[in-house]
Amino acid sequence: MFRPMRRFRQQLEKEECLELLRSCPRGVLACLGDDDYPYTVPLDFWYDEEKGVLCFHGAKEGHKLDALLRHDKVSFCILDEGERVSGDWTLTFRSVVVFGRARVIRDRERTLEAARRLGLKYYPDAESVEEEMRKAADSVLCWELVPEHITGKRVHEA
Repeated sequence: MFRPMRRFRQQLEKEECLELLRSCPRGVLACLGDDDYPYTVPLDFWYDEEKGVLCFHGAKEGHKLDALLRHDKVSFCILDEGERVSGDWTLTFRSVVVFGRARVIRDRERTLEAARRLGLKYYPDAESVEEEMRKAADSVLCWELVPEHITGKRVHEA
């Protein structure tokens, strides 16, 4: 169903893809938007290793949510910062693309867990996360991307 990588020598091993999902701070979600135009949006995320899904948060209404509810097939791309070899102007970077299906997390406890774990990834400390949870937990919607295919690649820009 999914195409094999054309430049297979640059393909990352599965564990390296998962390491990037654990460590990269954000990525870009691609979905089918209004009038079937592609819609991409940068997002913070948390990789739930136990469940093998990527978790996101957002508003309870808007373009992104409408698109996800209308068509659940999405892709999500992350990219590391890259590295420059001494004396070379180009970067070598790694990217991962996750193909899968998006679904709203309907369970309240699971929603709070996802929101809390997202907060712990980005906020300076747990106290700040708990303060934000007290203020905004009732207005947050969390959803997850269930991967069907994960692929990664190492790219040298030249």
